[in-house]
Amino acid sequence: MPTGPRVIAAVLAGGVGARMGADTPKQLLPLEGRPIIEHSIAAFEACPEVNEIVVLMVAEYLGRVEDIVAKAGFTKVSAVLPGGGTRTDTSRAALSAMASADDGDLALLHDAARPLVRPRTVAACVSALDSAGAVGVAVPSADTVVRVVPSRGGEAIADVPPRAELRRMQTPQGFRLGVLRRAYELATADPALVATDDCGVVLRYLPDEEVRIVRGDESNIKVTNPGDVEVAATLLRGRAGAGA
Repeated sequence: MPTGPRVIAAVLAGGVGARMGADTPKQLLPLEGRPIIEHSIAAFEACPEVNEIVVLMVAEYLGRVEDIVAKAGFTKVSAVLPGGGTRTDTSRAALSAMASADDGDLALLHDAARPLVRPRTVAACVSALDSAGAVGVAVPSADTVVRVVPSRGGEAIADVPPRAELRRMQTPQGFRLGVLRRAYELATADPALVATDDCGVVLRYLPDEEVRIVRGDESNIKVTNPGDVEVAATLLRGRAGAGA
């Protein structure tokens, strides 16, 4: 009988990806013969650490995703549910789907538009949650990042933060369910809530809770803009050629 916490992965696809300029949500665009979202689900299906997967999708396309799940034969997917109008709303919907889980169980929240996440990254998140309440996957920034302010000519540099202190966030982001639930209880009561990821919600509303960093992978890109599908396809073919 398993003695550790249950691990539930939520694959989040609540948005339509307007920046792609496509008629179909970006999560359903083909990538090397399979929809993008299928690649994302498959990564968690392949992880022995993951017990259950819930998928949050744009409501109008639930049937499409249910068909994808059935055709692929995914055995860990317990539900395909409608997402919200924002990332925060979709995360709340994922939390609602985990209502029967214990506070000590683990939640992994992943952007469906990151189809190249590696199972070893998922496993690293689960391992880090042995001693942390929240973890984020991130990679160092190879570029200098600047903070800007408005100027008469458009924008001007206000500050150049030390690059060694900067990371580019990816997903999944992992949490002990009790930590994420407490953070969202406080966030829901805040009318000024603006959040683009779940680690940010924990940082803002549970400032004493350390959010640990897990080293990510440069290939774990997010399909956001036109051309990203071709980049992802090239990376996938490279993995296949290397046997990775």
